[in-house]
Amino acid sequence: MDRLSIILSLLSGALITGTLVTTALSMGYYNWWIIGGAAIVGFLLAWPSAYYVSRLIKNRDDAWSPEKTPKDYGMIPRQNAKEI
Repeated sequence: MDRLSIILSLLSGALITGTLVTTALSMGYYNWWIIGGAAIVGFLLAWPSAYYVSRLIKNRDDAWSPEKTPKDYGMIPRQNAKEI
C-alpha cells in the first residue's frame, strides 16, 4: 500500500462523485436513488483510480526507485516503513 494513493483517494473520490452527481443533475435526474448511486459509484472507484494515478506519478519520477515491491508488505505498512 502506498501512502500517496491514500491522499489521492480523497481527491479522486470527490472528483468522481462530484462529476457523476453534476452530470445526473444536469440531465434532469433529481431522484435520491440516482444521486445516491452516483455517490456509491464514486466511493467505489476512488481507491482504484487513486492507486493508478499514484503509480503513474511514481513511474515518471526519475529520483524514485523502490527497494521493495508492494507485495512485500501487508495491507497496513509499518509506521517507519519506506514508501513503496
